Amino acid sequence: MYHRTRIRRTRIRLVATVAAAGICALGLTACDSGDSGDTVTDKPKAKASASATTGEKPASEKPASEKPAAEKSATPDVAKVGDTIALKGLEDGNKLDVTVVKIADPAKSSDEFTTPGSGKRFVGVQFKLVNTGTAAYSDSPANGAKITDVDGQQFDSTFADITAGPSMSSAVRLKPGGKALGWIVFEVPKASKTDTIQFAMNSGMANQTGEWKLS
Repeated sequence: MYHRTRIRRTRIRLVATVAAAGICALGLTACDSGDSGDTVTDKPKAKASASATTGEKPASEKPASEKPAAEKSATPDVAKVGDTIALKGLEDGNKLDVTVVKIADPAKSSDEFTTPGSGKRFVGVQFKLVNTGTAAYSDSPANGAKITDVDGQQFDSTFADITAGPSMSSAVRLKPGGKALGWIVFEVPKASKTDTIQFAMNSGMANQTGEWKLS
């Protein structure tokens, strides 16, 4: 049963990758719209200010005695766990807000049949996807995710269910405003220290890639 499931998921993954390549080949103009080349962005979206979420007065309205010595920016310089990055796909209207919600390292398999290889461990990353575009989003998100260690080694996602929570679906379809939440799992050497996680739309073929710092 496990082998049949793995073969079926592998086929889904290959079909999604080929489909993304076909979109680019058949619609070259759409693929290149607004982008001159590949980019990697680690700039997160600004978070809501404290005054907007708690009703606290903004610093500009507080007496001088209550103002902090140095006001901090609401947006960090580099995206980390908990931050959201806005990404674009290959076609106009394809946009996602992507958040790295949690990390499970090491992650434990939810069954006795799926285990990491000798000398390796599972690392789980929980992603939240929100379709902020005007077109429907349809993809296999795990295909567009990679994890990198401090030595620069990159690892693709693997098919595994972990005890941290439900896996991200292998076939996500979202209407504008729709959301998806789930874990994507990676198999990395036990000795590797993870450094960054990357995500790109269109099964990883989009020109824009988001990057989050893990350490």
